[in-house]
Amino acid sequence: MKRGRLPLTALRSFEAAGRLESVTLAAEELFVSQAAVSRQIRELEALLGHPLFERQHRKIKLTPEGADLLAVLTVAFDAIGDGLDAISDRRSAGEVRISAEPSFATGWLVHALADFRDLHPGIDVIIDSSEKLTEFRSGEADIAIRFSREQSAWSRTEARWLYDVEMIPVAAPSVFGARGLPSGPGDLSQHSLLHEDTRAVWEEWFLQSGAEPGLVRRGPVFADGGLVRQAALGGQGVGLVDTRLVADDLKNGALIRLFAQSIRYGSYFLVARDFSRLPTPARAFAGWIEAKFAAAGAPDPD
Repeated sequence: MKRGRLPLTALRSFEAAGRLESVTLAAEELFVSQAAVSRQIRELEALLGHPLFERQHRKIKLTPEGADLLAVLTVAFDAIGDGLDAISDRRSAGEVRISAEPSFATGWLVHALADFRDLHPGIDVIIDSSEKLTEFRSGEADIAIRFSREQSAWSRTEARWLYDVEMIPVAAPSVFGARGLPSGPGDLSQHSLLHEDTRAVWEEWFLQSGAEPGLVRRGPVFADGGLVRQAALGGQGVGLVDTRLVADDLKNGALIRLFAQSIRYGSYFLVARDFSRLPTPARAFAGWIEAKFAAAGAPDPD
């Protein structure tokens, strides 16, 4: 097809819907209506003579032809965006944009940034605290820091392992008062357990400790490990948290580690669209954070 006849608006609508696997999300990204996106995709299908999606109930799935076209378009649109950014010099040469999981951002990154600034005083760090994996499109993050229980790779990105999460039971000293610390896991039945997202983590910890897993059927559930940490600091109960993210709290006595038993629960990864094409400030940040975790066996950001 000649360049002058390329249906760019329709191609953009299809690429967004295919990449996000949702007409609704594509409409939000493009700031148009769902009807407009659907109409553009139907017109593109009519032009090509092939269906690009299988329409299912509240769901769309790429056909083989759609998957082939999406692979070409995503790379092409990314290259166009990168080229426009390079020409307009929109992004400061001394700036790196980081998308980080909320609990990691508050529990480790914010405290450790002083070290990065000492080493790279000319680079400003902009942090977006979000659980959503960035698409690394124009105007978004250069690098993302993501947690996953099982996943170690994401489509259209590169991922580098940072560290394995070890979860430990902690509580504020005020939780126990004159009764003293619990002598065994079974004593936790007298206290509220603080859960992150699911009670499965505590259940696994109790099983590995040889205690009755039925104890986990109690206590509030929080959407993020940072909220569990805050609740524990406030004396609301016993939390199971990432060792690295409460290192300072354990040092200053704000939290107490109750038992030696820990459990492995997922890993953190450094994610970028292409590490070899990162801007200089982003490469400096990636090198710094990888070196921090490679050198530290201890969960200490300083």
